[in-house]
Amino acid sequence: MSRKRYSTEQIITKLREAEVLSSQGRMVPEICRQLGVSANTYYRWRKEYGGLEIDQARRLKSLEKENTRLNKLVAEQALDIEILKEASRGNF
Repeated sequence: MSRKRYSTEQIITKLREAEVLSSQGRMVPEICRQLGVSANTYYRWRKEYGGLEIDQARRLKSLEKENTRLNKLVAEQALDIEILKEASRGNF
């Protein structure tokens, strides 16, 4: 079975559809079948994007991207500091 990637907006839309179906009394396996995803995917999406609005999800993604960039920058600086310490001790 081919794997499909959904955007954050699509995931939130599908979760809203699932909420509507759930309020109509449908069970989770039936909801998953109608959405075209597995139960594991549904629960993972619900855990990650459960209470988010689309604009909040976009903000979360941008913050995660910025955090990754900053972590990389800090790691590079720590490596540079270690190299300079090693060089100043004369053990090169």
